[in-house]
Amino acid sequence: MVRPAPAPSRLARRLGTLDAVLIGLGAMIGAGVFSAIGPAAEAAGSGLLLGLALAALVALCNATSSAQLAALYPESGGTYIYGRERLGHFWGYLAGWAFVVGKLASCAAMALTFGNYLDSDLARPLAVAAVVALGVVNYFGIEKTALLTRAIVTLVIASLAFVVAACLLDGSPDPDNLTPLFDDQYGLRGILEAGGLLFFAFAGYARIATLGEEVTDPARVIPKAIPLALAVTLGVYAAVCLATLMAVGPGVLANSEAPLVSAVQATDATHLAWVVRAGAVIASLGVLLSLMVGVSRTLFSMSSKGDMPNLLAHVHPRYKVPDRAELAVAAFVIAVVALADVRGAIGFSSFGVLLYYAIANASAFTLPRQDRRWPRALAVLGVGGCLLLAFSLPWESLRVGAAVVVAGAMAFGLRRITVKQHHE
Repeated sequence: MVRPAPAPSRLARRLGTLDAVLIGLGAMIGAGVFSAIGPAAEAAGSGLLLGLALAALVALCNATSSAQLAALYPESGGTYIYGRERLGHFWGYLAGWAFVVGKLASCAAMALTFGNYLDSDLARPLAVAAVVALGVVNYFGIEKTALLTRAIVTLVIASLAFVVAACLLDGSPDPDNLTPLFDDQYGLRGILEAGGLLFFAFAGYARIATLGEEVTDPARVIPKAIPLALAVTLGVYAAVCLATLMAVGPGVLANSEAPLVSAVQATDATHLAWVVRAGAVIASLGVLLSLMVGVSRTLFSMSSKGDMPNLLAHVHPRYKVPDRAELAVAAFVIAVVALADVRGAIGFSSFGVLLYYAIANASAFTLPRQDRRWPRALAVLGVGGCLLLAFSLPWESLRVGAAVVVAGAMAFGLRRITVKQHHE
């Protein structure tokens, strides 16, 4: 099979390996630690550690599939492009649709997390202000996005290091809180549900793949950056989960809207809980910034190929960014913020993104031997793992997610019929 020639870049290639890793870290570190640990503890108790391991395994399969596909197809759009090229137009469209609607929910969840941690009484106005401010940053160029993300990631990792140190050194950590990993009260379903919820925390490496037209050497940078960002994130998450569980146990985490703050408040460093709140505010901004970049690039790619309104395919002549797509994303997120529920948004987002990665793994499975960098078995495991976690999510998330995906598929079918009739 002849290797496809990379499409010429329509956007400016300005990101190196470190920038790509940091954008991935900015999308991952924060979302799970500050938002998903509580629901995961509610679903599985201490078994959330098994859920974390399961989510990490599925994420690894997805990362290897995404990395090798991104090296072959270095265009904005991620699995929307891979699905079109490897499986057909419909599957690419479905991946793009699932990604866009799921990540719009994620953007709203992160904006509201920012508002709740800063001032819960003004959460929604603060969330809107954050979306507007970060939309302006993205509008003026991807290198400014990477620079801001680097600062945010540094501060967030420092705040999480403080959480771990406070829980293990200034409190009364109890290793008994880590067991039982498998409790009949929660069962296997609880562990799978926790894995699906915690997967929300690992989905950020997709942001690296969606930036395929803005990375300097995508064939080299992307396959290196995705696994590296995933490995760093897993290490951070494992340390935080272990430390907070030993500090307060799964019950406190499950019943808290700010589980890391609750864990620190149970230690001798309770007077420094503001450090955790500050970390949560910064982390949610970092995730929101990176999410808005990824969604706008996928929307730009879908628009340029006719699957979304063509007016969103515009590139700013000076800043070389998909300016109209970025403005549309900001407007949609502001609208969703008015109605969003943070915990519900996590489940809905996980459903959409797991479907997105199932298509990515299926696409990677079709690669010929000379284009594969990892065993094909990982792609098979990835498809099965994604579908298993997706259909283990809370019923409400599953119901709403499935309805939105079906609506997108119907829209695709109606459009194809309309186009066919027009040509006839």
